[in-house]
Parts: sequence; C-alpha cells; structure tokens
Amino acid sequence: MFKKNRILWIILAIAIALAVYFLVIKQKSPDSEDASAETLKAQVSNTNAALTVNTVKIKRTMLNLTIPANGNIAAWQEAVVGAEVNGLLLNEVLVNVGDSVKRGQILARFASDTISADLAQASANLAEAKAAAIEAAGNASRAKSIQNSGALSTQQIEQYLSAEASTKARVEAAEATLNLQNIKLKQTTVNAPDDGIISSRTATVGSVAAAGQELFKLVRKGRLEWRAELTSADINKIHIGMKTDLTLPDGHILTGKVRAIAPSIDSQTRNALVYVDIPADTAKAGMYARGVFVLENTEAYTLPADAIVLRDGFAYAMQVIAKPVDKNSPAQTDGLNPIAQIKQIKVNTGRRSGDLVELLDVEDQTLKNNFVASGGAFLADGDTVRVVPKNERVSTESVAR
Repeated sequence: MFKKNRILWIILAIAIALAVYFLVIKQKSPDSEDASAETLKAQVSNTNAALTVNTVKIKRTMLNLTIPANGNIAAWQEAVVGAEVNGLLLNEVLVNVGDSVKRGQILARFASDTISADLAQASANLAEAKAAAIEAAGNASRAKSIQNSGALSTQQIEQYLSAEASTKARVEAAEATLNLQNIKLKQTTVNAPDDGIISSRTATVGSVAAAGQELFKLVRKGRLEWRAELTSADINKIHIGMKTDLTLPDGHILTGKVRAIAPSIDSQTRNALVYVDIPADTAKAGMYARGVFVLENTEAYTLPADAIVLRDGFAYAMQVIAKPVDKNSPAQTDGLNPIAQIKQIKVNTGRRSGDLVELLDVEDQTLKNNFVASGGAFLADGDTVRVVPKNERVSTESVAR
C-alpha cells in the first residue's frame, strides 16, 4: 500500500514538472515576445507624451473689429423746473413722474389771491399817478403861457415844470409796478419749458415754495444718451456717426450712434467720454450698460482664443515642433501619430472678434508654424505631445512624464 501511494506521488510530480516546462516554452514564443515589445513601446510612448493635441495655423481673416466700453445711460439734457415766486401756497400739481408733456403745458398752480390783491393796488396807484400827472401838466402849460407877462416869478414857473416831470416819473413807476404784478400773476402757474418726460417731482400740494426751489425735472425731448468711457488709446479710433451696439442689464440689445466726443480726457482716470444717442423709450436714465463700437472690416492675423495662454501678465502661443521619426526609437512615434515638442512663444495680442484674437507684429516665418489649438494651459516649454488630426478627439489628461 505504501509503495502504491509512493508511485502515485511520483507520477503527480512528473505531471506538474511537464506542465511548468510547456508553460515556460509558450511564454518564450515569438508571438509573446512581439506582444511584450508592443506593450513596452506603448508604455514608452505614453511616458514621453504629455497631451494629445490638435494644431492650428495663424490665418489672415477679415474681422469686424470692435472696441468694448462701459458707461451710464443719462438724459440728453435735463431741464430743472423751479418756482419763480416766493412764499406762495402750492394749490395744484397736475403731472407726475413719467408723464409726457408739451412745451407751455401747465404743470402746477400756486395760490394767486395775494398777487391779485397786489395787482389791484398797483393798478389803483397807476390811475392816481396819471391823474396827478394830468393836473401837473395843465399847471405847467399855463405857467409857460404867462411866463413873459411877469404874473409869476421864474421860481414858481420852474416849480410847475418840475411837478410835471415828477408826476410823469411816478406814472412810469406805477406802470412798472403793475407790470411786475402781472408777471408774478403769470408765475403762479408753472409751465413746461420744452417737450419731454417728467423724470422727477418734488412739488407737493399745500407746501409753500421759495423762489428758485426745484419742483420738477424734465428730460428734454425724451432723448437719452449713453456716456461711454474709453481709454486714451481707443478714443482716436472713434468718429461721429459710428454705429454702437449696447447691451442693457436685462440682456436687451439696441443700436445707437455716436453724437459727440469729449474734447478732453479725465486727468485722474485717463478716460474720455463718448456720447451716443440711443432710441427713446428703449432704456431708463441711470442704467449702467456695456457696449461695443463697431469698426470697419479690416484684415488681421488671428488665432483662436483657445490657442492663447495667459501667464504672468503675458500672452503665449504653444508652437508645435515636429520631431524626426526614428523607427528604432519608440519615443518618436506611437505607430499612428507623431510625437512633437512644445516651444512657448510670446505673442502680442490686439482686439478680439468672437472667438478670434488678433496677433500683432507677426513675422512671415511664423505663418508657417503650427500651434496647439486648445489645452495649451496644461503645457510648458519643452513638453512633448502627440499630434492627432483635427477630426480626432484629443485628451487633456496629463500623464507621467
């Protein structure tokens, strides 16, 4: 029995030894060696390539360039309507904020009883002065007719003539007082100085107004304007009549036209104001709006905005420099796509239009170069990348370098 078990153990050991032998032989077969080489090649390739990227070239493009700006919307001109009389009670207020008014329309009325009484008194004083003037004129006329007869002395004649002149002056003074009271009576009604929209009202029924006190504010003609702030570098590019697109806080877009340009620049902000007429009833005075001034179409060198990388206050483009393919070095190619090296190039950017960025001071040689289309922020100078066609999806996941 013991011998039989021993024979079985020997047979089992031989079987295990044969299985191990054939397994080792299979692993050393040519097919396995090729698979291992491919795996190593892919690992080396993945180790050297930081990203998979698409490339793009600098293009000459016709751009509808714009200059962005911000500013307040305000009334074209705002008239202040105040009280011209002093110490009168305000009886009626006939308009409110937002009302459209016409030139000469009555906005409010003051109590006129006191002015009417003063007017009646001035009228009576004028009548009295005229009567005195008639009497003085008669006395002076008679004195002149007998001055050569010796019946009156020279002094008496001069007194009659002086009295005539004095009464004429009193008549003129009474007439002036009467005119003044008539003006005050007219001032008891407050009229609109121009067509427009009431933007403010401080007039209150029952209040006693002082001369010069503000009662209403009026947006003349209902006209509004956008007061855009532009830098010193951009102000010379603006001209009268230029088209402007404004975006209101609610997202509504409207079109305006440049009416005037400020002749001076603020010494503190170094900005200048541009006055843009906008359509009436499209916005509200006091709104803060952003907009763009539309320049003429010009030809420019451009790159997509995604191809520009901002670092430390400067703009860069990631140039793709292709490495020569060496079949003996798996680091030069992954079998399908070439491996390239990154060179970080500083660029001067100009204005933007949509997703395009203008490049300034572009050399002819630079036009032949390829640049990373997107994902440049993940790259640094000297990195290697795998370049794939534009229609192939790129990967922005970093791998071990």
